Amino acid sequence: MKAAELRQKDVAALQAEIKSLQKAHFNLRMQKATQQLANTAALRQTRRAIARAKTILTEKTAAGQ
Repeated sequence: MKAAELRQKDVAALQAEIKSLQKAHFNLRMQKATQQLANTAALRQTRRAIARAKTILTEKTAAGQ
């Protein structure tokens, strides 16, 4: 998901997005551990998507104070 799309979401939606991304990342790690993951680049993509969402969440909460 692009940063512009994440900026349109509110704080609760961002937290839900982070939670779902973390769950997806966990599932990818389990697939990698059991030798079932074909696309290892997906790990990097989800990790960066989580960081992107957390950064925008931090910006929104700091602006709200």
